[in-house]
Amino acid sequence: MTASVNVPLNSRGKLAASLPAEQLAEITALFEFRRAGYSLDAPFYTDRSIFNIDMEAIFGQHWIFAASTAELPEPGDYVTVDYGPYSLIVLRNDDGGVNVLHNVCRHRGARVLTEAAGSTGNLVCGYHSWTYSPEGNLIHASAPGETKFDKSCFGLKRAHGREVAGLIFVCIAEEPPADFDETAKIFEPYLAPHDLSKTKIAYQQNIIEEGNWKLVMENNRECYHCDGHPELACSLFPTWGLTEGLVPPHLEEVWDRNKEAQSSLEERCRRYGLPYEVVEQLDTRIAGIRISRESLDGEGESFSADGRRLSKKLLGDLPDFRLGRCSMHLQPNSWFHFLGDHVITFGVFPINEHQSLVRTTWLVADDAVEGVDYDLEKLTYTWKQTNLQDKAFVELCQQGAGSPAYEPGPYMKSEYQVEAFINWYVQRVQEHLA
Repeated sequence: MTASVNVPLNSRGKLAASLPAEQLAEITALFEFRRAGYSLDAPFYTDRSIFNIDMEAIFGQHWIFAASTAELPEPGDYVTVDYGPYSLIVLRNDDGGVNVLHNVCRHRGARVLTEAAGSTGNLVCGYHSWTYSPEGNLIHASAPGETKFDKSCFGLKRAHGREVAGLIFVCIAEEPPADFDETAKIFEPYLAPHDLSKTKIAYQQNIIEEGNWKLVMENNRECYHCDGHPELACSLFPTWGLTEGLVPPHLEEVWDRNKEAQSSLEERCRRYGLPYEVVEQLDTRIAGIRISRESLDGEGESFSADGRRLSKKLLGDLPDFRLGRCSMHLQPNSWFHFLGDHVITFGVFPINEHQSLVRTTWLVADDAVEGVDYDLEKLTYTWKQTNLQDKAFVELCQQGAGSPAYEPGPYMKSEYQVEAFINWYVQRVQEHLA
């Protein structure tokens, strides 16, 4: 369901046009003369004006992953999603769809809902009790002496919301990118057998990383650093991203094991009618995507020390636990792992030019019982450790970008997805500034 936007919030180039001409020229030049195959210049990670442009050109114009269906199971359930200067309310309505509302009271701008998640009927601002319907209409305002006060003019500003295959996306642009429908058609068949509508939250982790949001995304898009993830390497082949001819000697045995496991996985997928092929359109479409089903090491079932399942309950209509992981990357702020026994969603929400919130959510079958069907500590252990390790890596890069000695360095061949992410980012901002 898509909620209509009743007030344009970010007309194209509005913020950029307000910058001094000399500063805008310098920023435009940074994008125009960005060296392909190399990391970005330091201001992309440290400059407040570029961060503000990112918020307008990327997070203000594109579809952003916000939550999963499991986070809003019933009418009235909501989550608040904050990024940059924006705060949104994502609320399950009585028709089963989602309403997306700006979390800004139309009286004097107070936050209407202050909790990260909850359940509500009408939305009541805690400042002067202005009350809104779940659709954002102002239905009550105590206004003594105001004989001509027209409540219909002061509803909460609305944004767009989409729910696809159990994932909820938001867009605050007046006109969202149209090609999201095509991207959704790509990933729906991969996700449908996991049936996220029949899952529940096992755990949610919020980490604030002292790093620019682009560094968080770059770190996720490569496995060149995966030697720094010993827990993850028990199940995720550290040869991810490599091709024939790029495998170092110490990983040749792992590479051969991975190829054998992938061949077996693809045979099972064909038997069960599950899509597994790699679809990689990270910088060739506006709603960039990479998705595939890939083998795991050991038993090939889940992110555990031996690759065995971490929950006894299969998800959805899946016929087998040994289905590796369906991995999906979506531009600009999310990645996902869909396994036979659980799902993990990752969303990145920029705070400012040097801080980002990384939200990780573990989903299990809605009839799985903690302590009986799964052990919460074991379920979350691998990615909790991996997230902390990635946080440290991102923060090292942020510190380096702030040094006068920093200059862009070359991406290795195995980091081609990082280059694709940066290329996508540069294209989108240049389109916005044009």
